Amino acid sequence: MNDQITIRGARTHNLKGIDVSIPHNKLTVVSGVSGSGKSSLAFDTVYAEGQRRYVESLSAYARQFLERIEKPDVDFMDGLAPAIAIKQKNQTRNPRSTVATATEIYDYLRLLYARCGTVTCLHCGGIVKRDSVDEIVDSILALPEGTRAYALFPIVRAEIKLEALQGSSVAIVEAPAPPKPAKLSTKKTKAAPAPPIVDITDALKERLTELRRRGYNRLFQNGKIVEFSTPESLLELDFAQPIFVLIDRLAISPDVRARIVDSIETGYRESGEVRFQTVPREESEAAQWFRYSAAFECTTCHRAYREPEPRLFSFNNPFGACPRCQGFGNTIDFDPNLIIPDKSRTLDEGAVAPWTTTKYRPHHGEMKRAAAAAGVPTNVPWFDLTPDQQAFIQDGKGSFPGIRGFFAELDRKKYKLHVRVFLSKYRGYATCPDCKGQRLRAEARAVLINDKNICEASALTITAAQEFFDNLQLSAAQTEIAGKILEEVRQRVSFLLQVGLDYLTLDRLSSTLSGGESQRIQLATSLGSRLVGALYVLDEPSIGLHTRDTAKLIRIMEDLRDLGNTILVVEHDPDVIRAADYLLDLGPGAGELGGQLLAAGTVAEVTRDPNSITGKYLSGRLTIPVPKHRREVGREHLKLTGARIHNLKGVDLDIPLGLLCCVTGVSGSGKSTIVHQVLYRALMQALGQGEGSDPAHLYRGLSGAQHLNDVILVDQSPIGRTPRSNPVTYIKAFDAIRELFAAQPDAKRKSLSAGSFSFNVPGGRCDVCEGDGTVTVEMQFLADIELPCEECNGTRYKNTVLDVKYRNKNIHDVLNMTVKEALVYFAGNPKIADKLYVLDEVGLGYVRLGQSATTLSGGEAQRVKLASHLATARSITNRASTNETAAKARSRTLYILDEPTTGLHFDDVAKLLAAFRKLIDGGGSLLVIEHNLDVIKSADWVIDMGPEGGSGGGRIVAEGTPEEIAKNPASHTGHWLAPVLNLAPATHKEEPVTA
Repeated sequence: MNDQITIRGARTHNLKGIDVSIPHNKLTVVSGVSGSGKSSLAFDTVYAEGQRRYVESLSAYARQFLERIEKPDVDFMDGLAPAIAIKQKNQTRNPRSTVATATEIYDYLRLLYARCGTVTCLHCGGIVKRDSVDEIVDSILALPEGTRAYALFPIVRAEIKLEALQGSSVAIVEAPAPPKPAKLSTKKTKAAPAPPIVDITDALKERLTELRRRGYNRLFQNGKIVEFSTPESLLELDFAQPIFVLIDRLAISPDVRARIVDSIETGYRESGEVRFQTVPREESEAAQWFRYSAAFECTTCHRAYREPEPRLFSFNNPFGACPRCQGFGNTIDFDPNLIIPDKSRTLDEGAVAPWTTTKYRPHHGEMKRAAAAAGVPTNVPWFDLTPDQQAFIQDGKGSFPGIRGFFAELDRKKYKLHVRVFLSKYRGYATCPDCKGQRLRAEARAVLINDKNICEASALTITAAQEFFDNLQLSAAQTEIAGKILEEVRQRVSFLLQVGLDYLTLDRLSSTLSGGESQRIQLATSLGSRLVGALYVLDEPSIGLHTRDTAKLIRIMEDLRDLGNTILVVEHDPDVIRAADYLLDLGPGAGELGGQLLAAGTVAEVTRDPNSITGKYLSGRLTIPVPKHRREVGREHLKLTGARIHNLKGVDLDIPLGLLCCVTGVSGSGKSTIVHQVLYRALMQALGQGEGSDPAHLYRGLSGAQHLNDVILVDQSPIGRTPRSNPVTYIKAFDAIRELFAAQPDAKRKSLSAGSFSFNVPGGRCDVCEGDGTVTVEMQFLADIELPCEECNGTRYKNTVLDVKYRNKNIHDVLNMTVKEALVYFAGNPKIADKLYVLDEVGLGYVRLGQSATTLSGGEAQRVKLASHLATARSITNRASTNETAAKARSRTLYILDEPTTGLHFDDVAKLLAAFRKLIDGGGSLLVIEHNLDVIKSADWVIDMGPEGGSGGGRIVAEGTPEEIAKNPASHTGHWLAPVLNLAPATHKEEPVTA
């Protein structure tokens, strides 16, 4: 195999026929400004060709079920290895997928619990097991030497009858209890009259005959041995009571071990169980009974169970899933968050919302009396009550029905319309009451290892899971079975720790992960698979990762490389770039101005290359300067108190308005939780824009909302989900362009309106392709082909519309322009140029006006949204002179951004910061969740959360200016920020994590 991947004449998208060589078994980073062609080279050329060659190796029948990939536009490519792409987008929408299932940890856990778990009885809590011959022999030989005993088995074969329900484990027939101990005596006693022999069932006659034929001739009942050689001898037996067959009479000593073994095997063979009864030496002594079973049953109550198997622990399988919630963990039921919406209220203040209504107020008084009797305080906020106290109010006790009993009673009256309306107010998705959100049926949850069931083990964080699996206490036999399983589990848990995901729990839903977290989980899974000779293509794996943890990520990629794999990474993080074995720098600009290979070689070689923009920033020849003056904190503040959700522990957040405020902290410290799930929702509710459930239960109080008239979340979700959506329509510039064309003399002569120049509505658009410009041809097992529409030749419009021109260009020509080209073209039209200018300001000058929104990256989509808000802020500023009061009032907007530097080069970050300044100058306030040190050092105010992720976070560690954060020894962010500000890092001191 070649020692490198050779690419000649790559022209995919904006690539200008470049020639590239990527060395095998090395870490290669592709850098360059946004839109320079990095993803076009790494994903749309290298990965796409690797994947296409794999698919082409399959049969035509198999190919029709797989994604068909078009051949990249490249002259020659050689040396490709099997390609694996790990992208930053979280594509998982499966509500059953978790971190443990995505990393295969859960598959090993299911096997571990099935083979080494201890099953506990659901009824009595006893141990469920099958008695082995060696265990029985050891327990019998432990009796005092010389003890006389009978070895017996029941006359009727034991049948293990399990519930008919699929997947159930509990027997519906309880095994017969052993007879009461009988005192042996030499005195003759009058035998109780036995039932006539004719009352014996035919089946029992047949069984006795069979036993007699097999050589058994003694029966045992109530301490008496009865010969059954003749039918008359059975008259002494009471067939209404248990009858046993005598196997052997033993005197306990080491010499009888073989006879005990024979007795056990005989009992197991004939009936599935064996019993031993000791013979008392004196009349005052009672006989001892010992019962052993070959069946898998409870040693205490003798209920039979199914032996656990891996599918019993799968919530994706009906055999193991909770029957009520079907393995989802929640059901449509009465939602506690709707019943107790404000958890900062006390019971006296009406925390239970249904009992504050006039009709059901008597229940409030009943609750207070029951709480007083049970010692539950009614003057303490709900979230400060203990779990037992909350359970008392919810579940009730004795004559007090509790919330559940109250709704259960109402549910019986739901034939009344007003009751159904009342109940509907409190229904929603709630935790399944049967499995308590653990997803598995009771039989699976009853299997324990070291006192934890599989659900409890999955609820551990990665850090806690590592400690749990490292310290498992297993028997010698269990250790032999679990050795390989535990090795795989520990290895995968270790990989998750290495990629900085220690704060995640194993049962965290994959759909709730960010793009960066999802990518790092895939990276850890790939490392766990131990593949060799593969090509891994990664898309900015450092997204969402704190600077402290970047070194761990680099180590993971180096481990993958050292296994014998080729790593190709699209990246902007300076630490990852510096760790590269080989660096490819594309540019010099974006879009049509990019697509060229500026420099290639080691990091040192690229740093010295005068053509490389990345090299200039790495060498320090270009930098983003620290602001000379920071904005002062004013009197207007936004204050959120008592935020409680996930790992937040009553956090009080104080945000000064009119500034660039950054929320920082290690991954999992609670940044997105407090900003997105609490603050944003609370502000939306306060400003009358909220939809859905009231978020009041997530926090104690919110003040300062009167200083705002709008809150805008600028995230990385797509600006449109159809090919017709594009940047120029999103920023509302297309309306003005269409009006301009409609005002042309040719358009008026043809009676064309502004709507005629839209490809979204019938009229002026092409009727054949309906404004798409292309027609898709299904090719079954080949890649679908998109052909230009034969009617309009891909222009989207009818000829009558295309005949209308403005400055020698029709509407199709205008949509094909880049933003920079359009700025020159519309220079005399400020209504259009002003809106296009903001796209250029945020670094999107290379984007075409009509470019499909589906082709934009997450970072580009976020900057288009930012440009739209910048345009709005600019129009407000322009009107300030005519109506200053109204403009000032409208400009009070809080912009919330989540890692806006995603996908941005150093050069683009500088443009982004300039856009931030304009938003603030227009009267706005910015709250930015960010890890990028260039943005953090440029902020006016920083709120640092932590100190760690998960349960070790959820509180504010430090707040102040970047210089104050850098001097705080408890802040991880401050430690890395200090060198950027040319300050000496403070001596790091871990603060105790308090609840």
